[in-house]
Amino acid sequence: MEMRQTSAPENMRRYGAAMLAAVAALFLRGLLAPILGLQNPYHTAWAAVVFSAWYCGIGPSVLTILLDLIGIWFWFLPPNGSFALANPRSDIAGMLGFVLLSSVIVAFGESTRRSITRSRSAEEQLRSTHAELERKVQERTAELSLANEHLRQLSGKLQQLRDEERKQLARELHDSVGQMLAALSMNIAKVRSQAQRLDPAAASAVAENAEIVEQISKEIRTISHLLHPPLLDVAGLASAIRWYVDGFSERSKIRVDMEVPAEFRRLSEEMELTIFRLIQECLTNIHRHSGSSTASIAIRQEDHTILVQIKDQGKGISSDKQMELGTDRAGVGFRGMRERLRQLGGELEIQSGSGGTSVTARVPLARLPLEGRPISAAS
Repeated sequence: MEMRQTSAPENMRRYGAAMLAAVAALFLRGLLAPILGLQNPYHTAWAAVVFSAWYCGIGPSVLTILLDLIGIWFWFLPPNGSFALANPRSDIAGMLGFVLLSSVIVAFGESTRRSITRSRSAEEQLRSTHAELERKVQERTAELSLANEHLRQLSGKLQQLRDEERKQLARELHDSVGQMLAALSMNIAKVRSQAQRLDPAAASAVAENAEIVEQISKEIRTISHLLHPPLLDVAGLASAIRWYVDGFSERSKIRVDMEVPAEFRRLSEEMELTIFRLIQECLTNIHRHSGSSTASIAIRQEDHTILVQIKDQGKGISSDKQMELGTDRAGVGFRGMRERLRQLGGELEIQSGSGGTSVTARVPLARLPLEGRPISAAS
């Protein structure tokens, strides 16, 4: 085993402590002489040997044994005050017994001391390894946090680009395709004005084409508005939601109650779009999964926070699905809603049971500048 190297000051300290223990043992034995007599003068010497073996090491322990042996021989073995022995056989046997037992004590103490040293070394190494692991975990955590932040920024940028693409596509459908359908409708109207010159089958086909074009125009207009409702830019969030809810109720036959303040202030463009998409996604989920015939939407301001709550009275969300809602395994719709709200510093809470589902979003106004948009009541 590789032994730890000790410095000169530490060696001096250990040897000095061993010498003091030996001297103290002799002095104490002298004080106890009137009580214990001179029989078996090694009582206090054992304590000095144990101390040296436990705290000082082999070398200092040997020094303690020699000093105590010499001191006992000189002061406590008759005749006192000399190295002569009155009873050589018994005194030498006693000294040999003291040396032998002291050697056992020293060996045991050294073994224990080395075991403790190994344990401390192992603990120190474990602490060092733990500290290194902690440092690496902190570094990896910082790297992961930075990577997540970059991903959030990228996700926000992609979401913004997708919204811009939807807006552009809605404009193209409304302007280009809408104008072409309008021109086609006018041409069909001219043909219908000459229907008396056509045979009955041709006249019927023209009338049917006119109805088809009208239906296509309505579908294009609906798709364009769903991609990006123009009311959101012109009249604000409340009007856009009312328009969407009216169309949703007509298509799905689900009655939706709305609770929006009469004078709902304009919000930032990004926040209005986020709340609109949130309501759009929730109502779509209610129609597809809940089985509820009713729903409710409440929007209000509490202090500096916009609170949006969408409820239904459907069958609720299964327990397995609820466990996934707080993880990355949640559906694309929920992940998209959470990410949109996170970009604005908001949060999403979903509660569901046998009585229905409640989705609550909170978005702070403090982080949402109005970007120069006029503040007015929603029409």
